[in-house]
Amino acid sequence: MTERIINSLLDTDLYKLTMHAAVFANFPDSNVIYRYTNRSAQLHFNSTAVEWLEGQLNLLGELRFSPEEIEYLKREIPYFPQSYLDYLKDFKLDPKSQVDFTAKRIDGSSDKFDLSILVKGKWTDTILYEIPILALVSEAYFKFVDTDWSYDGQLDQAKAKALKLFENGIKFSEFGTRRRRSAKTQDLVMQGLINAVQERPEQYNNYLLGTSNVLFAQKYGVKPIGTVAHEWVMGIAAITDDYINANKNAMDHWVNTFGPKHAGLALTDTFGTDDFLKSFKPPYSDCYVGVRQDSGDPIEYTKKIANHYHNVLKLPKFTKIVCYSDSLDVEKAIQYAHVAHDNGLLATFGIGTNFTNDFHKTSNSSIKSEPLNIVIKLLEVNDHHAIKISDNLGKNMGDPKTVGRVKKELGYVERSWSGDNEAHRWAA
Repeated sequence: MTERIINSLLDTDLYKLTMHAAVFANFPDSNVIYRYTNRSAQLHFNSTAVEWLEGQLNLLGELRFSPEEIEYLKREIPYFPQSYLDYLKDFKLDPKSQVDFTAKRIDGSSDKFDLSILVKGKWTDTILYEIPILALVSEAYFKFVDTDWSYDGQLDQAKAKALKLFENGIKFSEFGTRRRRSAKTQDLVMQGLINAVQERPEQYNNYLLGTSNVLFAQKYGVKPIGTVAHEWVMGIAAITDDYINANKNAMDHWVNTFGPKHAGLALTDTFGTDDFLKSFKPPYSDCYVGVRQDSGDPIEYTKKIANHYHNVLKLPKFTKIVCYSDSLDVEKAIQYAHVAHDNGLLATFGIGTNFTNDFHKTSNSSIKSEPLNIVIKLLEVNDHHAIKISDNLGKNMGDPKTVGRVKKELGYVERSWSGDNEAHRWAA
Protein backbone atom coordinates (compact mmCIF):
# COMPACT_ATOMS: atom_id res chain seq x y z
CA MET A 1 0.00 0.00 0.00
CA THR A 2 1.26 3.50 -0.88
CA GLU A 3 2.43 5.51 2.12
CA ARG A 4 0.40 8.72 2.23
CA ILE A 5 2.62 11.82 2.33
CA ILE A 6 -0.02 14.48 3.01
CA ASN A 7 -1.78 13.40 6.19
CA SER A 8 -3.67 16.54 7.16
CA LEU A 9 -5.47 19.38 5.41
CA LEU A 10 -3.48 21.65 7.74
CA ASP A 11 -0.36 20.67 5.78
CA THR A 12 -0.77 23.84 3.76
CA ASP A 13 0.14 27.52 3.91
CA LEU A 14 -1.97 29.76 6.12
CA TYR A 15 -2.77 32.15 3.27
CA LYS A 16 -4.73 29.38 1.55
CA LEU A 17 -6.98 29.09 4.60
CA THR A 18 -7.42 32.85 5.00
CA MET A 19 -8.29 33.13 1.30
CA HIS A 20 -10.58 30.10 1.62
CA ALA A 21 -12.46 31.89 4.40
CA ALA A 22 -12.68 35.07 2.29
CA VAL A 23 -13.88 33.18 -0.79
CA PHE A 24 -16.46 31.32 1.34
CA ALA A 25 -17.75 34.65 2.68
CA ASN A 26 -17.74 36.61 -0.58
CA PHE A 27 -17.74 34.36 -3.65
CA PRO A 28 -19.25 31.00 -2.64
CA ASP A 29 -20.74 30.29 -6.08
CA SER A 30 -17.77 31.23 -8.27
CA ASN A 31 -16.28 28.53 -10.49
CA VAL A 32 -12.56 28.34 -11.23
CA ILE A 33 -9.88 26.53 -13.20
CA TYR A 34 -6.31 26.34 -11.90
CA ARG A 35 -3.32 25.36 -14.05
CA TYR A 36 0.04 23.92 -13.02
CA THR A 37 3.16 25.42 -14.64
CA ASN A 38 6.74 24.12 -14.45
CA ARG A 39 8.88 27.23 -14.94
CA SER A 40 11.97 24.99 -14.90
CA ALA A 41 10.66 23.26 -18.01
CA GLN A 42 14.02 21.58 -18.68
CA LEU A 43 13.35 19.22 -15.75
CA HIS A 44 11.10 16.27 -16.57
CA PHE A 45 9.48 13.30 -14.79
CA ASN A 46 9.70 9.54 -15.29
CA SER A 47 6.91 6.96 -15.35
CA THR A 48 7.53 5.84 -11.76
CA ALA A 49 7.18 9.41 -10.50
CA VAL A 50 4.00 9.88 -12.53
CA GLU A 51 2.41 6.72 -11.15
CA TRP A 52 3.35 7.55 -7.54
CA LEU A 53 2.09 11.11 -7.90
CA GLU A 54 -1.26 10.04 -9.29
CA GLY A 55 -1.74 7.75 -6.29
CA GLN A 56 -0.83 10.52 -3.84
CA LEU A 57 -3.26 12.96 -5.48
CA ASN A 58 -6.11 10.46 -5.13
CA LEU A 59 -5.32 10.00 -1.43
CA LEU A 60 -6.06 13.69 -0.82
CA GLY A 61 -9.74 12.79 -1.07
CA GLU A 62 -9.53 10.84 2.19
CA LEU A 63 -8.54 13.85 4.31
CA ARG A 64 -10.88 15.73 6.66
CA PHE A 65 -10.42 18.50 9.22
CA SER A 66 -10.55 16.90 12.65
CA PRO A 67 -12.41 18.59 15.55
CA GLU A 68 -9.01 19.18 17.19
CA GLU A 69 -7.68 20.87 14.05
CA ILE A 70 -10.72 23.14 13.78
CA GLU A 71 -10.36 24.05 17.45
CA TYR A 72 -6.71 24.86 16.81
CA LEU A 73 -7.68 27.19 13.95
CA LYS A 74 -10.30 28.88 16.12
CA ARG A 75 -7.71 29.49 18.83
CA GLU A 76 -4.78 30.54 16.64
CA ILE A 77 -6.70 32.49 13.97
CA PRO A 78 -9.40 34.20 16.07
CA TYR A 79 -10.53 36.40 13.17
CA PHE A 80 -11.81 33.41 11.18
CA PRO A 81 -15.61 33.74 10.92
CA GLN A 82 -17.41 31.03 12.91
CA SER A 83 -19.47 30.21 9.81
CA TYR A 84 -16.25 29.28 8.01
CA LEU A 85 -15.06 27.03 10.84
CA ASP A 86 -18.47 25.31 10.83
CA TYR A 87 -18.17 24.82 7.07
CA LEU A 88 -14.79 23.10 7.49
CA LYS A 89 -16.38 20.33 9.58
CA ASP A 90 -17.76 18.72 6.42
CA PHE A 91 -15.15 19.94 3.93
CA LYS A 92 -13.44 17.41 1.68
CA LEU A 93 -11.54 17.31 -1.58
CA ASP A 94 -12.66 15.11 -4.49
CA PRO A 95 -9.57 14.74 -6.68
CA LYS A 96 -11.09 12.15 -9.00
CA SER A 97 -13.65 14.68 -10.22
CA GLN A 98 -11.79 17.95 -9.57
CA VAL A 99 -8.21 17.21 -10.70
CA ASP A 100 -7.38 16.53 -14.35
CA PHE A 101 -3.91 14.94 -14.18
CA THR A 102 -2.09 13.69 -17.29
CA ALA A 103 1.52 13.05 -18.25
CA LYS A 104 2.75 13.61 -21.80
CA ARG A 105 5.77 11.67 -23.05
CA ILE A 106 8.55 13.86 -24.44
CA ASP A 107 9.03 13.16 -28.18
CA GLY A 108 11.84 10.71 -28.81
CA SER A 109 12.34 9.79 -25.16
CA SER A 110 11.78 6.43 -23.54
CA ASP A 111 10.90 7.62 -20.05
CA LYS A 112 10.60 11.44 -19.86
CA PHE A 113 7.27 13.12 -19.22
CA ASP A 114 5.85 16.60 -18.74
CA LEU A 115 2.92 16.97 -16.39
CA SER A 116 -0.41 18.61 -17.14
CA ILE A 117 -2.53 19.43 -14.10
CA LEU A 118 -5.82 21.31 -14.16
CA VAL A 119 -8.05 21.77 -11.11
CA LYS A 120 -11.70 22.56 -11.83
CA GLY A 121 -14.74 23.28 -9.65
CA LYS A 122 -16.17 25.82 -7.26
CA TRP A 123 -13.57 28.17 -5.81
CA THR A 124 -14.57 27.13 -2.30
CA ASP A 125 -14.19 23.43 -3.16
CA THR A 126 -10.82 23.62 -4.92
CA ILE A 127 -8.76 26.43 -3.36
CA LEU A 128 -6.92 24.08 -0.99
CA TYR A 129 -5.39 21.93 -3.75
CA GLU A 130 -2.50 24.25 -4.69
CA ILE A 131 -0.07 23.68 -1.84
CA PRO A 132 -0.38 19.89 -1.43
CA ILE A 133 -0.22 19.31 -5.19
CA LEU A 134 2.93 21.40 -5.54
CA ALA A 135 4.54 19.73 -2.53
CA LEU A 136 3.72 16.28 -3.95
CA VAL A 137 4.99 17.15 -7.44
CA SER A 138 8.30 18.26 -5.95
CA GLU A 139 8.54 15.19 -3.73
CA ALA A 140 7.81 12.90 -6.70
CA TYR A 141 10.63 14.44 -8.72
CA PHE A 142 13.22 14.07 -5.98
CA LYS A 143 12.03 10.63 -4.93
CA PHE A 144 12.25 9.09 -8.41
CA VAL A 145 14.09 11.38 -10.87
CA ASP A 146 16.84 13.35 -9.15
CA THR A 147 17.90 10.89 -6.44
CA ASP A 148 21.54 11.96 -6.17
CA TRP A 149 21.17 13.59 -2.73
CA SER A 150 20.67 12.70 0.93
CA TYR A 151 19.27 14.15 4.14
CA ASP A 152 22.71 14.25 5.75
CA GLY A 153 23.34 17.61 7.38
CA GLN A 154 19.92 19.12 6.71
CA LEU A 155 19.05 19.72 10.36
CA ASP A 156 22.43 21.32 11.10
CA GLN A 157 22.25 23.38 7.90
CA ALA A 158 18.88 24.85 8.88
CA LYS A 159 20.13 25.59 12.38
CA ALA A 160 23.25 27.32 11.05
CA LYS A 161 21.22 29.49 8.67
CA ALA A 162 18.85 30.47 11.47
CA LEU A 163 21.70 31.36 13.83
CA LYS A 164 23.28 33.61 11.20
CA LEU A 165 19.96 35.34 10.66
CA PHE A 166 19.44 35.72 14.42
CA GLU A 167 22.95 37.11 14.90
CA ASN A 168 22.16 39.78 12.32
CA GLY A 169 18.86 40.68 13.99
CA ILE A 170 16.76 39.29 11.13
CA LYS A 171 13.10 38.48 11.84
CA PHE A 172 11.85 35.75 9.53
CA SER A 173 9.32 33.00 8.92
CA GLU A 174 9.75 29.62 7.23
CA PHE A 175 7.83 29.67 3.91
CA GLY A 176 8.99 26.43 2.29
CA THR A 177 5.96 24.15 1.87
CA ARG A 178 5.19 24.61 -1.83
CA ARG A 179 8.60 23.62 -3.17
CA ARG A 180 9.94 21.46 -0.36
CA ARG A 181 12.04 18.49 -1.34
CA SER A 182 9.86 16.35 0.86
CA ALA A 183 7.65 16.53 3.93
CA LYS A 184 10.54 15.02 5.88
CA THR A 185 12.82 17.84 4.75
CA GLN A 186 10.45 20.50 6.04
CA ASP A 187 10.18 18.66 9.36
CA LEU A 188 14.00 18.58 9.65
CA VAL A 189 14.18 22.27 8.81
CA MET A 190 11.65 23.13 11.51
CA GLN A 191 13.63 21.05 14.02
CA GLY A 192 16.78 22.94 13.03
CA LEU A 193 15.10 26.32 13.45
CA ILE A 194 13.75 25.39 16.88
CA ASN A 195 17.19 24.10 17.91
CA ALA A 196 18.66 27.45 16.89
CA VAL A 197 16.11 29.35 18.98
CA GLN A 198 17.01 27.22 22.00
CA GLU A 199 20.58 28.54 21.90
CA ARG A 200 19.28 31.86 23.30
CA PRO A 201 15.51 31.53 23.69
CA GLU A 202 14.99 34.84 25.50
CA GLN A 203 16.43 36.68 22.49
CA TYR A 204 15.91 34.44 19.46
CA ASN A 205 12.22 33.74 20.17
CA ASN A 206 11.57 37.26 18.92
CA TYR A 207 13.31 36.58 15.61
CA LEU A 208 11.62 33.34 14.51
CA LEU A 209 8.17 34.68 13.67
CA GLY A 210 6.74 31.30 12.71
CA THR A 211 6.02 29.18 9.65
CA SER A 212 3.53 29.47 6.81
CA ASN A 213 2.75 25.75 7.22
CA VAL A 214 -0.16 25.42 9.62
CA LEU A 215 0.53 21.77 10.49
CA PHE A 216 4.16 22.43 11.42
CA ALA A 217 3.14 25.56 13.33
CA GLN A 218 0.86 23.36 15.39
CA LYS A 219 3.50 20.64 15.82
CA TYR A 220 6.33 22.96 16.89
CA GLY A 221 4.32 25.51 18.86
CA VAL A 222 5.12 28.52 16.67
CA LYS A 223 2.79 30.96 14.97
CA PRO A 224 1.20 30.15 11.61
CA ILE A 225 2.13 33.07 9.35
CA GLY A 226 0.42 34.34 6.22
CA THR A 227 -2.10 36.77 4.81
CA VAL A 228 -2.95 36.65 1.13
CA ALA A 229 -1.65 35.48 -2.26
CA HIS A 230 -1.99 36.84 -5.80
CA GLU A 231 -4.91 34.48 -6.32
CA TRP A 232 -7.25 36.74 -4.33
CA VAL A 233 -6.64 39.83 -6.48
CA MET A 234 -6.51 37.79 -9.69
CA GLY A 235 -9.85 36.17 -8.90
CA ILE A 236 -11.69 39.37 -8.06
CA ALA A 237 -10.30 41.10 -11.17
CA ALA A 238 -11.46 38.19 -13.32
CA ILE A 239 -14.94 38.13 -11.76
CA THR A 240 -15.49 41.87 -12.19
CA ASP A 241 -13.33 42.49 -15.28
CA ASP A 242 -12.45 45.73 -13.49
CA TYR A 243 -8.66 45.94 -13.47
CA ILE A 244 -8.54 49.65 -12.70
CA ASN A 245 -10.14 49.01 -9.29
CA ALA A 246 -8.99 45.41 -8.76
CA ASN A 247 -6.61 46.13 -5.90
CA LYS A 248 -9.10 48.42 -4.15
CA ASN A 249 -11.91 45.89 -4.56
CA ALA A 250 -9.70 43.09 -3.23
CA MET A 251 -8.72 45.14 -0.16
CA ASP A 252 -12.35 46.13 0.48
CA HIS A 253 -13.54 42.52 0.52
CA TRP A 254 -10.58 41.46 2.67
CA VAL A 255 -10.99 44.14 5.33
CA ASN A 256 -14.76 43.64 5.42
CA THR A 257 -14.28 39.90 5.99
CA PHE A 258 -11.62 39.96 8.70
CA GLY A 259 -11.78 43.48 10.11
CA PRO A 260 -9.28 46.34 9.77
CA LYS A 261 -7.15 45.08 12.67
CA HIS A 262 -6.50 41.79 10.88
CA ALA A 263 -5.72 43.02 7.36
CA GLY A 264 -2.09 41.86 7.68
CA LEU A 265 0.39 42.47 4.86
CA ALA A 266 -0.70 43.79 1.47
CA LEU A 267 0.60 41.99 -1.62
CA THR A 268 1.38 44.72 -4.10
CA ASP A 269 2.50 43.16 -7.39
CA THR A 270 -0.41 41.22 -8.90
CA PHE A 271 -0.75 43.88 -11.62
CA GLY A 272 2.46 45.74 -10.87
CA THR A 273 3.29 47.69 -7.73
CA ASP A 274 2.97 51.05 -9.52
CA ASP A 275 -0.71 50.36 -10.10
CA PHE A 276 -1.26 49.05 -6.57
CA LEU A 277 0.10 52.21 -4.96
CA LYS A 278 -2.56 54.30 -6.71
CA SER A 279 -5.12 52.66 -4.41
CA PHE A 280 -2.92 52.19 -1.35
CA LYS A 281 -4.03 55.23 0.62
CA PRO A 282 -6.09 55.64 3.79
CA PRO A 283 -7.98 53.75 5.04
CA TYR A 284 -6.15 50.82 3.42
CA SER A 285 -2.62 52.00 4.19
CA ASP A 286 -3.69 52.38 7.83
CA CYS A 287 -5.28 48.91 8.07
CA TYR A 288 -2.38 46.97 6.59
CA VAL A 289 0.73 46.70 8.76
CA GLY A 290 2.93 46.72 5.68
CA VAL A 291 3.54 45.16 2.28
CA ARG A 292 5.03 41.96 0.86
CA GLN A 293 7.68 42.06 -1.89
CA ASP A 294 7.44 39.04 -4.21
CA SER A 295 8.85 40.07 -7.60
CA GLY A 296 11.13 42.56 -9.29
CA ASP A 297 14.23 44.26 -7.93
CA PRO A 298 13.96 44.23 -4.09
CA ILE A 299 16.16 47.30 -3.66
CA GLU A 300 14.23 49.44 -6.14
CA TYR A 301 10.99 48.13 -4.61
CA THR A 302 12.10 49.19 -1.13
CA LYS A 303 12.86 52.70 -2.31
CA LYS A 304 9.49 52.93 -4.05
CA ILE A 305 7.56 51.73 -0.97
CA ALA A 306 9.54 54.02 1.34
CA ASN A 307 8.77 56.99 -0.89
CA HIS A 308 5.07 56.11 -0.86
CA TYR A 309 4.86 55.72 2.91
CA HIS A 310 7.06 58.65 3.90
CA ASN A 311 6.74 61.23 1.12
CA VAL A 312 3.27 60.54 -0.28
CA LEU A 313 1.40 59.37 2.85
CA LYS A 314 3.61 61.34 5.27
CA LEU A 315 3.88 58.44 7.72
CA PRO A 316 6.72 58.39 10.27
CA LYS A 317 9.69 56.19 9.52
CA PHE A 318 9.86 52.70 11.05
CA THR A 319 6.09 52.40 11.48
CA LYS A 320 5.49 50.08 8.50
CA ILE A 321 6.85 46.67 7.47
CA VAL A 322 8.20 45.36 4.20
CA CYS A 323 8.22 41.56 4.08
CA TYR A 324 10.59 40.13 1.46
CA SER A 325 9.54 36.73 0.13
CA ASP A 326 11.02 36.25 -3.34
CA SER A 327 13.72 33.56 -3.69
CA LEU A 328 15.60 34.53 -0.56
CA ASP A 329 18.69 33.12 1.07
CA VAL A 330 20.51 34.21 4.23
CA GLU A 331 22.87 36.66 2.50
CA LYS A 332 20.05 38.32 0.55
CA ALA A 333 18.01 38.70 3.73
CA ILE A 334 20.89 40.42 5.50
CA GLN A 335 21.45 42.71 2.50
CA TYR A 336 17.77 43.68 2.18
CA ALA A 337 17.45 44.25 5.92
CA HIS A 338 20.10 46.96 5.62
CA VAL A 339 18.31 48.43 2.60
CA ALA A 340 15.00 48.51 4.48
CA HIS A 341 16.61 50.17 7.50
CA ASP A 342 18.34 52.77 5.36
CA ASN A 343 14.93 53.61 3.88
CA GLY A 344 13.09 53.84 7.20
CA LEU A 345 11.18 50.56 6.98
CA LEU A 346 10.94 47.59 9.33
CA ALA A 347 11.97 44.35 7.61
CA THR A 348 10.72 40.79 7.91
CA PHE A 349 11.43 37.83 5.64
CA GLY A 350 9.64 34.76 4.35
CA ILE A 351 12.34 32.26 3.42
CA GLY A 352 11.11 29.16 1.65
CA THR A 353 12.96 27.10 -0.92
CA ASN A 354 16.40 27.98 0.48
CA PHE A 355 15.34 26.25 3.69
CA THR A 356 13.36 23.27 2.40
CA ASN A 357 15.09 22.49 -0.91
CA ASP A 358 18.76 23.35 -0.47
CA PHE A 359 20.70 20.22 -1.45
CA HIS A 360 23.87 19.29 -3.31
CA LYS A 361 24.56 16.15 -5.26
CA THR A 362 25.93 13.27 -3.23
CA SER A 363 28.22 12.29 -6.11
CA ASN A 364 29.72 15.79 -6.32
CA SER A 365 29.03 18.15 -3.44
CA SER A 366 30.11 21.15 -5.51
CA ILE A 367 27.04 20.75 -7.77
CA LYS A 368 23.65 21.91 -6.58
CA SER A 369 20.68 19.57 -6.85
CA GLU A 370 18.43 22.19 -8.37
CA PRO A 371 14.86 22.68 -7.05
CA LEU A 372 11.86 22.70 -9.33
CA ASN A 373 10.34 26.13 -9.94
CA ILE A 374 6.67 25.13 -10.05
CA VAL A 375 3.47 27.09 -9.53
CA ILE A 376 -0.28 26.61 -9.67
CA LYS A 377 -2.24 29.72 -10.60
CA LEU A 378 -5.81 30.63 -11.43
CA LEU A 379 -6.50 30.23 -15.14
CA GLU A 380 -10.19 31.17 -15.23
CA VAL A 381 -12.91 32.40 -12.89
CA ASN A 382 -16.52 32.18 -14.06
CA ASP A 383 -15.26 31.64 -17.63
CA HIS A 384 -13.16 34.84 -17.53
CA HIS A 385 -9.38 34.74 -17.97
CA ALA A 386 -7.37 35.24 -14.77
CA ILE A 387 -3.98 36.88 -15.22
CA LYS A 388 -0.98 38.01 -13.21
CA ILE A 389 1.44 40.66 -14.42
CA SER A 390 3.80 41.06 -11.46
CA ASP A 391 6.90 43.28 -11.25
CA ASN A 392 9.10 41.29 -13.66
CA LEU A 393 8.43 39.65 -17.00
CA GLY A 394 9.32 36.12 -15.90
CA LYS A 395 6.30 35.94 -13.61
CA ASN A 396 3.66 37.17 -16.08
CA MET A 397 0.92 34.56 -16.40
CA GLY A 398 -2.36 34.07 -18.21
CA ASP A 399 -4.02 34.68 -21.55
CA PRO A 400 -1.63 36.83 -23.65
CA LYS A 401 -4.41 38.98 -25.14
CA THR A 402 -5.85 39.74 -21.72
CA VAL A 403 -2.37 40.46 -20.35
CA GLY A 404 -1.76 42.89 -23.21
CA ARG A 405 -5.11 44.62 -22.78
CA VAL A 406 -4.66 45.05 -19.02
CA LYS A 407 -1.11 46.34 -19.38
CA LYS A 408 -2.43 49.00 -21.73
CA GLU A 409 -5.35 49.85 -19.40
CA LEU A 410 -3.07 50.23 -16.39
CA GLY A 411 -0.16 51.93 -18.15
CA TYR A 412 2.09 49.06 -17.06
CA VAL A 413 5.81 49.62 -17.65
CA GLU A 414 7.87 46.57 -18.66
CA ARG A 415 10.85 45.90 -16.40
CA SER A 416 13.40 43.16 -15.98
CA TRP A 417 16.22 42.75 -13.50
CA SER A 418 19.25 40.53 -12.97
CA GLY A 419 17.41 38.06 -10.73
CA ASP A 420 14.47 37.19 -12.96
CA ASN A 421 15.70 33.91 -14.50
CA GLU A 422 12.70 31.73 -13.64
CA ALA A 423 14.05 28.59 -15.32
CA HIS A 424 17.01 28.44 -12.95
CA ARG A 425 15.66 30.40 -9.98
CA TRP A 426 17.83 28.65 -7.36
CA ALA A 427 20.76 27.48 -9.46
CA ALA A 428 24.24 27.76 -7.97
